[in-house]
Amino acid sequence: MKKANANLMKEINLNHVRKVMKRVETATKPQLASLTKLSVVTVNSLVKELYELGELFEDDPVPSNGGRPALTYRYNYNFSLALVVYLKEKQGAELISATVVNLENDLLAKEEYILPVFERQRFYEIIEHFVELYPSIKVIGIGIPGQAVNGEITVSSHQELTGFRMIEEIESQFGLPVIVENDVNAAISGYSMKESLEEDQCMLGIYFPMKYPPGMAIYLDGKIVKGKNGMSGEIKFLPMGVDWNREMTTEKFVHAICHIIHTVNAVLAPDKIVIYQYRIEAEAWTRAWEVYRHHHPMPSYPEVVLKQTFQEDFEAGMCWLTLQELEPTLDLAVDRNPRN
Repeated sequence: MKKANANLMKEINLNHVRKVMKRVETATKPQLASLTKLSVVTVNSLVKELYELGELFEDDPVPSNGGRPALTYRYNYNFSLALVVYLKEKQGAELISATVVNLENDLLAKEEYILPVFERQRFYEIIEHFVELYPSIKVIGIGIPGQAVNGEITVSSHQELTGFRMIEEIESQFGLPVIVENDVNAAISGYSMKESLEEDQCMLGIYFPMKYPPGMAIYLDGKIVKGKNGMSGEIKFLPMGVDWNREMTTEKFVHAICHIIHTVNAVLAPDKIVIYQYRIEAEAWTRAWEVYRHHHPMPSYPEVVLKQTFQEDFEAGMCWLTLQELEPTLDLAVDRNPRN
């Protein structure tokens, strides 16, 4: 048990040094001891281990007061990389975007592929290309227009994805951990990250693709509310009598947005609703929303923001969520053999 406790303490200290080095980028051992509040002896041992792993580099020595120059260590942000892939409708076709980012969220590579329809084999080929090109990729994040339940995509606006056990198949094929996130959840995560929202704020993100039904994300108390089986926000199932798969007039589209905002506002009373859409201008929307509010009074109204940055927010959110998987965690498994 003592050995297990010692190993756990070492892992805690190692992760502490990692986090500090990621934050400050460069430091000498004495500086690192001061920043971590660990002893110089402990820091020496931990730095040696991280250096041997390749997580730290030796950097240029820094002058000291008359003594030997102090050796500086630099954090290797390329030690672990993330491959972020997302699927999105673009002008009636399928856009697959693949991005490689390092631990500082620096972009190392990005490619976009347009397919008439989603093809699983082509999807795997894209992943394989980047995994072979960047051996330091340690996690794959995939953003989809749908929701996975117990590993199977059960709800998606893209029929080709329904029934796809994406996480299981990709982990089996590439031997890397995989996370799958709903596209609107990822976009509103990206938006909230960039806007630095207050943690107690309630915000909704609603995305209206050109070709597919809308989806909604709920951001509350600093996290996404997913509901049972991750099915919160499936607003295409609201009993509105709207066929989202058919073209509609601008007037009908605006009325549908107003109706959805009215409904979710009555239930959640959010501080802000971010609308991602490409069909109407902000000025026309503002007039229509004012008229609707006049005829449908409510006790409170959210701030409604129209955005055309879905892809930008989607990508930012997916990168951030995927990189979270590379944050060091503790292995709390201990050897319970009483003879130890």
